[in-house]
Parts: sequence; structure tokens; C-alpha cells
Amino acid sequence: MARHRAQVRPRYGRIALVGGSLLITLVAVLGGVGVLPVDGPDTLPASASVAPATPSAPASSSTSRTTAPATSPTSSAGEAADAAPSVADTTLPAASGTGRRVVFDRSRQRVWLVRADGTVASTYLVSGSVSDNLDAGRYAVFSRSQDAVGIDDSGTMRWFVRFTRGPSGAAIGFHTIPIDEGRRVQTIAELGTPQSHGCIRQRDTDAKRLWDFAPLGTRVVVL
Repeated sequence: MARHRAQVRPRYGRIALVGGSLLITLVAVLGGVGVLPVDGPDTLPASASVAPATPSAPASSSTSRTTAPATSPTSSAGEAADAAPSVADTTLPAASGTGRRVVFDRSRQRVWLVRADGTVASTYLVSGSVSDNLDAGRYAVFSRSQDAVGIDDSGTMRWFVRFTRGPSGAAIGFHTIPIDEGRRVQTIAELGTPQSHGCIRQRDTDAKRLWDFAPLGTRVVVL
């Protein structure tokens, strides 16, 4: 009688059980050495630093780029360098007092003729002293001459309005640009810069305007 070998069927259940045990063991070993996370599939160890595989900007980054300033410090400096120079400041100094007065600002080399109500009748550039012989303060016109001669025959001038004296005793006041040997001792274009030996030089029309504005006793404010 012929023998027949019994058909052996694979034990799938046992294989699955063994495979599952091996997988769990492998995960535990890899997690213990730090290869795999041990806190769950969606967390990383606190010390881990992983860059995203595909860098992408956050949703708000496009907004921040569009609202960023269009200019840089370099371009701003360039724009400032190309800007037109500002016009000379003609504003009456705030600390010049009140009432009718003549104001002379040494730092700005400018004169203001101020009416009693505080409005400015005229303002213009002058040339004051190259030396420090006139102190800031309040003065008053004490002498006037339509024509005068400078110390040591240093030239002739007109519309001389005196309001104080310098260290040497010589009078200091407002007058035209002196004329020496038939020529002005400075140009009109140089008004606005110190040029004199003590007085305040003005163009002819401005000197005549101050002469008419400042009789004896008129207050003079030097800043």
C-alpha cells in the first residue's frame, strides 16, 4: 500500500507573531541608541535640530518683504548728499527781546529791523568783526554820522549808526562797506561772513534803511 506524505501547511499565525516580536525588539534597540524617536512618531528629542527637506517661507514672510523699507542707509545718505542746500534761515531769533529794535546775530551774520509790534521790517546779511570785540547784550544808539572816516584813514563810509565802543575805545556800529583808494574793501558777495575790524558792514541800500529806522536811543540787541 503506497504511503502518502501528509501536506504541511505554513503556520502564518506563528510567523506573524514572531515577526511582530522582532520588529518591536528592533524599534526598541534603535530608539535606545537615538536612531529613532522614542516619544512618538511626531516628536523629536529636545536637542535635535533638523532642517526641513524643502525650505518654505511662512505665510507671513511675503507680507514682511512687501512692507520692508525700500531704502537702505546707503541710499538714504546718497539722497541726502544730492539734496539741494537749504535756504538761509531768516527767522527772527526768539531770544531777541520785544519792542522796536535792531537785532544783530553774530553767528548768522544777519541783521533784523523789528517794529514795535514785533513784525520784521527788513532782514539782510552783513559782515561783522573778524575778532571777538563785540559782546552779546542790549545796547542803544548814541551817535550817528552820514559820513565818516575809519581809524588810521582805513577808508570812508556812510550812514554810520554807533551803539557801543570796543576795547580800544573806538566806536562800533553799522555803516556801509568802507571805500579805500576808490574801491570797496570787500565785495557784496562776501556779506554774510566776518570781514571787518569791529563794525557791522552793510550794502548801501541796507545801511540807508537802518539809518532811517534807528534814530538816537533805538535799542540794539546783539546775540
